[in-house]
Amino acid sequence: MSRGEALLAVLVAFAVGVLVAGSLPQWGGVSRGPGPLDAQPGDGATNHPILRWRVSSAFGTHLPALGENVVEVAQRLAVASDGRIAFTIDDPDEVVPAFAIVDAVRNHKITAGYTWLGYEEGRLPASALFGAVPFGMTPWEYSAWWVGGGGRELAQALYRPLGIEPILCGLIGPETAGWFRESIETPEDLHGLKIRFAGLGGQALQSLGASVTMLPGGELFQALEKGAIDATEFSLPEVDMRLGFDRVAKFNYFPGWHQPHTAFHLVVHAPTWDALPAATRALIELACGDGVQRNFAKAEAAQGAVLRAFETRGVTTRALSPALLAALEEAARRVLDEAARADADFARILAHQRAFHAEYVRWQELAYPAPQRSNAAGESVSTDTTNTAKPPAEAPDGR
Repeated sequence: MSRGEALLAVLVAFAVGVLVAGSLPQWGGVSRGPGPLDAQPGDGATNHPILRWRVSSAFGTHLPALGENVVEVAQRLAVASDGRIAFTIDDPDEVVPAFAIVDAVRNHKITAGYTWLGYEEGRLPASALFGAVPFGMTPWEYSAWWVGGGGRELAQALYRPLGIEPILCGLIGPETAGWFRESIETPEDLHGLKIRFAGLGGQALQSLGASVTMLPGGELFQALEKGAIDATEFSLPEVDMRLGFDRVAKFNYFPGWHQPHTAFHLVVHAPTWDALPAATRALIELACGDGVQRNFAKAEAAQGAVLRAFETRGVTTRALSPALLAALEEAARRVLDEAARADADFARILAHQRAFHAEYVRWQELAYPAPQRSNAAGESVSTDTTNTAKPPAEAPDGR
């Protein structure tokens, strides 16, 4: 074979190798876009990596505040990246169950998920502290702790050894204290009550005699309707109404003592995260930061109208009695202290949160005094509104 023939053979082999390599699937979500000669300005075709992830959500994407936020994060991320980053959002049970997302990422069954970290409480007790703490931080205080107070670093110290990168990606305000078939006034009313309750708040209720169970959101309406449970908490009034709780349980209590805020996180397989270009990681973090702000703002804007709608649905909205709140706060303190004694990670993170709050609370008291309980016209506003209108008979949304 002549030198020219040999050179031609090498070039052909090289070209074939490039074509074959380009046709192979690249697991882990990163593939390559067209080269510079193929790219047209503004059409999303560049020589930068294209990221394609299936992201499992713990919440149905039809649910406001809970499930829709990660969809919006994905949409805005696609636009901001000019199409180079594409997340496909999966509903619960499409790929993994709602309560198994962190475990699935840990074992790299999926690359990323969107969840409430408190669902991992049974396997990782300290995880509950990153989801919500009874009688704990307000949403803006939690955000301050996460971003500027060392919260993110504590989460990384807990999750990185498990092969997970936690990214704060959503945040909403207090939940309701729950939906009940019968009114509750005293701690004794909790004895024997069958209730769905999540996280540390569920443990506090259980210590006061309630029978606590955990069910995914999609199962709660039927459980209430059939009497399998007497009461439930889940989320904001807007979400609870979408799930139809107001049609089967007529007493809705406030405040959401068990979750003064709810934080949502994008959990990513850490080796995959570390392998991404710095610019790609920064875009995802920016999109999640925007998700936190938009999630909180949109959720806050929607709840007043929902509460007005309850007035036509026969719902009684009430504040928990001072005696019941005091009993719940004492029970929550005992639960937190017992968990801290049993788990070193829990103790370290709880102590850090309490120290941050002790320093922050002085600013909070001076800068954000408690609002007067009156409307814009200066009229007194009652927290107990009882209505007798017959509720609509239609089934809840999507069921």
